[in-house]
Amino acid sequence: MTFDKFFYALVSGFFRIFFTLYNRFSIKWTEPLPKGKGVIVACNHCSNLDPLIIGVSFPRRLRYFAKEELFRPFFLGNAIRVLGAVPVSRADNVAAAGALKGFFRLLEEGSDVLIFPEGSRSTDGTLLPLEGGVGLIAAHSKATVLPAYIRGSHKAMPPGSVLVKPAKITVTFGKLIVFEPEFYKTKGAREKIMAKLTESLKSLESATT
Repeated sequence: MTFDKFFYALVSGFFRIFFTLYNRFSIKWTEPLPKGKGVIVACNHCSNLDPLIIGVSFPRRLRYFAKEELFRPFFLGNAIRVLGAVPVSRADNVAAAGALKGFFRLLEEGSDVLIFPEGSRSTDGTLLPLEGGVGLIAAHSKATVLPAYIRGSHKAMPPGSVLVKPAKITVTFGKLIVFEPEFYKTKGAREKIMAKLTESLKSLESATT
């Protein structure tokens, strides 16, 4: 095992144990994760804890772009970097375009990528309207989309909080969103992907209430 893999396993294992003991952490899968190719994990977002939570819930290393402010705290910044995060400035259009190209590159390499399609954090845990970036990436890359829903993280670490509270946290992975190759050549493929993802996330939200 290389040092990088060892450090990833160490950090991931530490946080999984911490959330399990402190937040009664649990993971639910609707169907098995496909082997041999990367997927797009599209997850709701309501806390700065979310990248850590989804990172330790997924059995493979996720790559994702996170706002640069999350990297400023030494402990959190280094932890999410080890778990696969890459900093990007939300205010920089050039950086945003670079992040989009970066997702395409990572998927072409076979990596699993994480996207928070709401664009901003929900303050009360309620799912916000989704932005279209994930649909664009999925339509262009033809990658399978895996919906994921985190419940309880907004109570465990509300916006503005620097401490983690002992609220229960659950992660539910939904049904894979996958289409036949011909689908991606049809008009409106991006919009159809977004409609299916919205439906899936709303279903997961309802199922966990």
